[in-house]
Amino acid sequence: MKIGIGNDHSALELKAEIIEFLKEKGHEVADYGTNSSESCDYPKYGEMVARAVVAKEVELGILICGTGLGISLAANKVKGIRAAVCSEPFTAKMSRAHNNCNILAFGARVVGAELAKMIVDTWLNTEFEGGRHQRRVDMIMEIEEEKK
Repeated sequence: MKIGIGNDHSALELKAEIIEFLKEKGHEVADYGTNSSESCDYPKYGEMVARAVVAKEVELGILICGTGLGISLAANKVKGIRAAVCSEPFTAKMSRAHNNCNILAFGARVVGAELAKMIVDTWLNTEFEGGRHQRRVDMIMEIEEEKK
């Protein structure tokens, strides 16, 4: 699977560990994040990964900033994106199983590398359950449509 990853300056080390982890699992990784420790604006990285997911340049996305919040908020502004901040595996599992999230976000200042790997592994290995959850995902996506 090809996965896009984006990050800000606070997540350089964690991004490197997650990229290595993904490659060890056989995934291809497209790096849309910064490689500098200079302070930078996380919204542009969230948007880049989100646009890559929507354009099908990558199948799924992973975003990392200090908390995961800001970068996920930026990604969620892109039509077609369902990004969820997950700080533990159960939420990661449910974000895929019930919400069919296409972007996972977490905070480098919130979770350590080993927990982040468990979150990523759980998220990638959980399939969308469909059924009644599809109706709810459709309702979420309809909110993006401009209604007059």
